[in-house]
Amino acid sequence: MTAQILIVDDESAIRRLVRGAVERAGLTADDAANAHDALTAARRPGCELVLLDLGLPDRDGIELVPLLKAMDRAVIVLTARDATAEKVAALDLGADDYVVKPFDTEELLARIRVALRRHNAVAVGQDRLKVGSVEIDLAAHQVWRDGVPVKLTRKEFALLAELARHAGKLLTHAHLLRVVWGEGHVDDVEYLRVAVRALRLKLEADPAAPALVLNEPGIGYRLVA
Repeated sequence: MTAQILIVDDESAIRRLVRGAVERAGLTADDAANAHDALTAARRPGCELVLLDLGLPDRDGIELVPLLKAMDRAVIVLTARDATAEKVAALDLGADDYVVKPFDTEELLARIRVALRRHNAVAVGQDRLKVGSVEIDLAAHQVWRDGVPVKLTRKEFALLAELARHAGKLLTHAHLLRVVWGEGHVDDVEYLRVAVRALRLKLEADPAAPALVLNEPGIGYRLVA
């Protein structure tokens, strides 16, 4: 069945623009202009992904993120708010990605495809993951690049495994630090930077121009899907 995308924005011009792009890409679309209608539409069978504006007239869109995730909907925040704190808040509440207005529709479609792949992937119980030229055995704590074994420290492996489980999704600094180093280290961003540098040296074809582990300044990291 073709994925259905719900476009939530109070600007009719944005809804028309995005709906046209989504439908030209072969997906089906529905739209809503406020939070109340968005939650009603999101509950309908077939809805898989919500493009969510934060500036809604009846409710702050960020409040909808955990509600939509509880319905098992992928969520991409589509917003004019460019403050890092707002992006981090949305991601920490479970948003799969964010796109800042004004946006390129081709980039938006690419983000949608990645989010849908992640949403529809059957990953439960999967012990072996492959991302590009890197293969990871979660159970055996082993990593290969182009078939050659790569030796990682315990923390490096834990970081890579968390990024790989959510390949394509932007994970915040706080999330990664909490998972890998523990609750007491959520502000120790330098720990994370050191580990990412080590991963790039060991896994990237050109560590100076990383193509696998990408940085979103001030927010977090994503492993390219």
